Amino acid sequence: MHHIAGPLTVEEVDQPEAPAGGVVISVVATGLCRSDWHAWAGHDDIALPHVPGHEFAGVVVEVGHGVTGWAVGDRVTAPFVEGCGACEWCLGGNAQVCPEQQQPGFTHWGSFSERVVIHAADTNLVAIPEGVSFEAAASLGCRFATAYRALTSRARLAAGEWVTIVGAGGVGLSAVMIAKALGGKVIAVDRNAAALDAAASLGADHVLVADGSDIPAKVHALTGGSHVSIDAVGSEQTCADAILSLRRRGRHVQIGLLPPVEGHPRVQMARVIAWELDVFGSHGMAAADYPGMLALIESGALKPQKLIERVIGLEEAAELLPRMDSANVAGMTMIHPAG
Repeated sequence: MHHIAGPLTVEEVDQPEAPAGGVVISVVATGLCRSDWHAWAGHDDIALPHVPGHEFAGVVVEVGHGVTGWAVGDRVTAPFVEGCGACEWCLGGNAQVCPEQQQPGFTHWGSFSERVVIHAADTNLVAIPEGVSFEAAASLGCRFATAYRALTSRARLAAGEWVTIVGAGGVGLSAVMIAKALGGKVIAVDRNAAALDAAASLGADHVLVADGSDIPAKVHALTGGSHVSIDAVGSEQTCADAILSLRRRGRHVQIGLLPPVEGHPRVQMARVIAWELDVFGSHGMAAADYPGMLALIESGALKPQKLIERVIGLEEAAELLPRMDSANVAGMTMIHPAG
């Protein structure tokens, strides 16, 4: 990527070297995410030229000085937030909000490449169990792990509660699957019929087409208002629909980014105050929190591989990324960088 919102090309670049405390990973699979589109569109502060990509899985091929827990040949993945490993947040298990964080595909070159660097490896790497594929593990780094933490640690969804999920792309469908595994009752909202079909196949109790009609009114008619809502898109409209779908004392989790494309987006704070709603942000998940999620995947209770819609190469990814904001994607797109 040589220009903001410009064409993308596949090029040969120099091999990366492992920094002190870090590793180099040979990328086997990496996911194409809407967050990558935000970087391409200029909504993040990135240095050019740039290589996108932030959710991946692969094999360690080089280990930097000071790394104690990892060796060449290890099968690994990592959260998209790299904590520094030394601050109070990292030491407390909350690397996802580390003030000195780095992010592949944003602060440094990412995983749309045959090799990627991860810093502070002893804090950020996660071992992939033998029973979990590289593709499934790659899907965890951003969307699946973010949805898991949003529902478990932030909203604390309880069995029997209603959750409205606005947006049935990768993170939204992940949230559908996880909510059902937790015993929740799910309403999925999207403008794309194929995405809603996918949500229904994953167990969504109701699906609603975002066709300009009053989505919150439909949710209230079905449920009396959801206990939990998630905006998995990130726009003023989707955020409003999610918050207004809640019952009194409900909990909203904002996952989709809300970039100030046309000024800072308005949020339904009057409803938040009057109905005493809780509003949470959710910014990925630290490596320290992965074991519980991986255990559910190993047991078969969660199957992130079912969310993968297609697998492509780098050339096709370069063509598809600029269209991510308008593409009708029903699930995750996975990239094999080596072809």
